[in-house]
Amino acid sequence: MALTFVLDPVIDDDLREGILALWADVSNAGGAVGFVPPVTPGEIAPSLAESLAEVEAGRRRLLVGRDEDGRVAATAFLTYNSHRLMTHWIWLYTVMVHPRHQGAGYGRALLAEAERAARGLGGVEAIRLTCRGGLGLERFYASCGYKEVGRVPNAIRVAPDDDRDDVFMLLPLS
Repeated sequence: MALTFVLDPVIDDDLREGILALWADVSNAGGAVGFVPPVTPGEIAPSLAESLAEVEAGRRRLLVGRDEDGRVAATAFLTYNSHRLMTHWIWLYTVMVHPRHQGAGYGRALLAEAERAARGLGGVEAIRLTCRGGLGLERFYASCGYKEVGRVPNAIRVAPDDDRDDVFMLLPLS
């Protein structure tokens, strides 16, 4: 069954808890979303609060996908550039699909919905994201139309003696 997506949903306690649970489950399954396992929702909560404050201030947009049971199953944040010379592209952050749904095409659906949302923002010509090297994420994003446009070797330290590349990907919307 397909996910139901909402851009800019009402942010209430249920949504916060759903995103926290998703973020923890993705992180603890080895997902590259800013944390390394083991991590608890409590440890993630400050990062979510920061992201939601950006949404409430109008600097980010929240995209949420819910599964057939109404649970938060996927999320992404579309973030505007504040620099006047870079307002023609946006960042895509914290792209997550719950591990129980991976392999069902939900990641592609999430990216397609993010692209659709970005096209509707007016004046946005591209989406840019970064991903952690060493997990095959570059291949996934490339299969969705993104192109690798840069790489910083060993920029992400996930553990002592375990550094990963920070890979920059771009999706032109023209």
